[in-house]
Amino acid sequence: MHAFDVLGDPVRRRILELLADGELTSGAVTTVIQREFGISQPAVSQHLKVLRENGFATVRPQGTRRLYAVNSEPLRDVDVWLARFRRFWTPHLDALATEVARGKRERRLRDQDE
Repeated sequence: MHAFDVLGDPVRRRILELLADGELTSGAVTTVIQREFGISQPAVSQHLKVLRENGFATVRPQGTRRLYAVNSEPLRDVDVWLARFRRFWTPHLDALATEVARGKRERRLRDQDE
């Protein structure tokens, strides 16, 4: 499965967001995903399996629990692919940062005058 096929699913993207903050048990992931997406435990397990089989997540046993974590290697590959497109948005983000800084400076100067 291609990386963007894996990441194209909103449930799998959300699982990776959860795992980005640190290891979680499959039960903890399931609780959040069921609440947010309303899908069954077997469906969440299937998404975890897709992430694991495609290298985006790792799993390690801890007693009777399974702890999932992000594997960053496939994400680096996605980042490399995206690098050729950054030129389309980086200047816009830089300009936005400049405008935000300018606005903060103007507010600060206005507050000092008052």
